Amino acid sequence: MVTGPGRTEAPASRPPKADTMVVSPGRPEVRDPDEVETNVPVPTPAKMSVLTIVFGSSAFILFIIALGLWHKVGAQNTAIVENQNRIDQYGSNTAQMQVQLDAAKADAVKLQAQVDEAKAKANQLNSLVDKTKASAAELQILLDKARTISNGFQSQMEDAKVASIRFQGEAENAKAQATVMQTQLKEAQTDTARLQTLLDASRANSAALQVKLDKAEKDIAQLQAATRPQK
Repeated sequence: MVTGPGRTEAPASRPPKADTMVVSPGRPEVRDPDEVETNVPVPTPAKMSVLTIVFGSSAFILFIIALGLWHKVGAQNTAIVENQNRIDQYGSNTAQMQVQLDAAKADAVKLQAQVDEAKAKANQLNSLVDKTKASAAELQILLDKARTISNGFQSQMEDAKVASIRFQGEAENAKAQATVMQTQLKEAQTDTARLQTLLDASRANSAALQVKLDKAEKDIAQLQAATRPQK
C-alpha cells in the first residue's frame, strides 16, 4: 500500500507456520496436540517468490508513479506560485493602467472640449471665409474694371508718349525758332531804342521849330501891322 511518495507499507506479518512432522510410509501420522487445525493451504516456496516479485514490482511501479506525481505536484506548485506572482504583477499593472486610464479619460474630456471649441472657431472661420470669398468676388470685379481702366490709361500713355516724341521734335523746332525770334527781338528792341532816340530828337527839333515858327508868325504879324496904313 502506497502511503506517500517514495514510501511503501511493509507487508503484514504472517502467522507462524505450524510445525509439521514428516511421516514415513507405513507409520501412522502423529499430530501435535497443540496444533491448530486450519484449512488454509501452505504456499509453496516457488509461489511465495512470484508473489514477492509481483508485490515488489508493484511497489516499485507505485513508487515511480508517486515520484512522478510528486515532481508533477512540485511543478504545479511552482507554476501556481509563478502564476500568483504574475497575477499580483498584473494586478499592480492593472491599477497603474486604471490610473492612466482615468488620466486619459480626463485628457479625453479636455481634448473633447478643445475639439468643440476648435469646431466652433472653424465654423466662425468658415463664415468669415464665405464672407471673404464674396468680398473677393466683388473685389475681383472691381479689379477687372480697374485693369480695364489701367489698360486704357496704358494705351493713352503710349499715345501720349508718341505725341510727346512728336511734340518734342516740334518743341525743338519751336525752341530754335524762338531763339531766332529772340535774336530778332533783341535787334528790333535795339532799333526801336535807336528810333525812339531819333524820335525824341526829332520831337525836340519840331518843338524848337514850332517855337521859332510861332515867333516868326508873331513877328510877321507885327510887321504887317506896322506896314498897314493908318486911317
